[in-house]
Amino acid sequence: MSCRPTVVLVPSWGSGHFMSALEAGKRLLATGRGAFTLTVLVMHAPSEAMASEVEGHVRREAASGLDIRFLQLPAVEHPTGSVDPVEFASRYVQLHAPHVKAAIAGLRPSSRVAAVVVDLFLTALFDVLHELTVPAYVYFASPAAFLALMLRLPALREDLTGAGFEAMESTVDVPGLPPVPPSYMPACLVKAKIQSYDWFEYHGRRFMEARGVIVNTSVELESSVLAAIQDGRCVPGRPAPALHAIGPVVWFGSTDDEQPHECVRWLDAQPLASVLFLCFGSMGSLDAAQVREVAAGLERSGHRFLWVLRGPPVAGTRLPTDANLDEVLPEGFLEATAGRGLVWPAWAPQRKILSHAAVGGFVTHCGWNSILESLWSGVPMIPWPLYGEQHLNAFELVAGVGAAVALEMDRRKGFFVEAAELERAVRSLMGGASEEGRKARMTAAETSAACRKAVGEGGSSCTALQRLVGEILVLPTEGNDSR
Repeated sequence: MSCRPTVVLVPSWGSGHFMSALEAGKRLLATGRGAFTLTVLVMHAPSEAMASEVEGHVRREAASGLDIRFLQLPAVEHPTGSVDPVEFASRYVQLHAPHVKAAIAGLRPSSRVAAVVVDLFLTALFDVLHELTVPAYVYFASPAAFLALMLRLPALREDLTGAGFEAMESTVDVPGLPPVPPSYMPACLVKAKIQSYDWFEYHGRRFMEARGVIVNTSVELESSVLAAIQDGRCVPGRPAPALHAIGPVVWFGSTDDEQPHECVRWLDAQPLASVLFLCFGSMGSLDAAQVREVAAGLERSGHRFLWVLRGPPVAGTRLPTDANLDEVLPEGFLEATAGRGLVWPAWAPQRKILSHAAVGGFVTHCGWNSILESLWSGVPMIPWPLYGEQHLNAFELVAGVGAAVALEMDRRKGFFVEAAELERAVRSLMGGASEEGRKARMTAAETSAACRKAVGEGGSSCTALQRLVGEILVLPTEGNDSR
C-alpha cells in the first residue's frame, strides 16, 4: 500500500466551479505538506465549449508538478426531458455514480482514500460514497448566505404559493442576513420553477449527510451567516454540518510571461482608480434595448470605463458570443466617448483587469467568484445580478458586506436598468461627492486587507484549513461510516 493517502476531488464542470474546487484542493495539498496526494475525477462536460475549457485546465494543472492525478471518467448519455439546468446537471451526475464508485474503488489498495470532496451540485454521489464508507465533504463555491438559504428551503416551502417567492408579501428569513426582500431571492427559485426548487432543496437536505462543508468564504466576510448555520438556526432540531470557511479561494490564472492583453495595455495609460469596469461573467449578455441604456448612462456619467460587451448566445447554448459593436452600440457612442472609454467585444482577463491600479469600480453580475476577485483587489462594486444566486449575492454585498452602491432594477421588466439609474450609480461610486460611494470604497479597501489576512499564516481561513487537514488525516475510513 502507498505510504500516502489520497483525497479525491469531484468537481463540477461549470466555469465558476471547476477551478474554484481545484484551487481549494491545491490549498489542501499545500497545507498537508506532502501528507497526502490529490486525485481529481473529471466528468465529461455536457457541451463542447465547457469540455474544451475543462480540458485546458486539466492539461495545465497536470503539468504543474504537484501531487495531483487526473482521472477522466467514462462518458454517459445526456438525460432527456430536463428543461431546468439544475435538474439536468443533477440527473447527469446521477448517471456518473457507477463510474465514480468504480474509480474510487480502483484506487484501493495502492492508495487509502482519506476523504472525498464533491461539488455542491454533486450530492447524488453520496449514496456510493456511503457504500464505499469513505468520509464525504461538500465544496461550496458560493457564499455561506446561499448555503444558509439552501438549508432553509424545506421550511420556506410551507410559506410559498404556486407563484414562488415573487408572490410573497413579507421578507424572507435567511439566518445571519437582514430580512431579504422576495425580489432578491435567487432567480432559479422564482417564477414557479418547481423542478429547480425541488433539486435545490434535495441538495440542501443532503448537505446534512456530509462530514463537513468547505465554504469559499471567510469569517471576516460572513461571520453572522456562518454563526447562524453553526448555531442550528437554518435547520432547527438537527445538528448543523461542520463548516470550514477557507476562503477567499481565488484562481489567479496562468503566470506565464504572455504579452499583456489589449485591455490591460489600455488601462496602463489611464489615471489611478479612474476606470469603471463592466463585465457580466462567462454566461452574461444584454439585449439590444439594455445595451442602449448602458451606453447612454456611461456617456452621460462622464467617467472613464472599460466595458466588456458580449453578444447573445447561439441558439441552444448558454455562452455569449463576440459582439458586433457596429450593430449593437448606438450611433456616435464610440466617437462621443473616445479617449475615456474602451468597449471590448470578446473575452477579457477579468482578474488581471480588476487588479490593475487604474480600475476604481466594477459593475458586476455578482457571481461569487467575481465578487471575491473584486474584494481581493479592493475594488468597490455596482451589483447587476442576472441569474442563479446572484440576486441574493447582490443583496448581501450591499446590506451585509457594504462594499457596493446599490443599483435599482425594474424586476417586472426582466431586471431592466434605466440609463439615468446607471448614471446615478456610476457617479456615486466613482465621484468624490457621494457619501454612499465613499463608504463603499473605504469598505472595499478594508475588506481587501481582511481577506488577505484571513488566508495568511495565522488568519482565520488558514487556521480553518489546517484544522480540516488535521481532521482528514485522522479520519477512520474503510469499514467505517462515511458521515
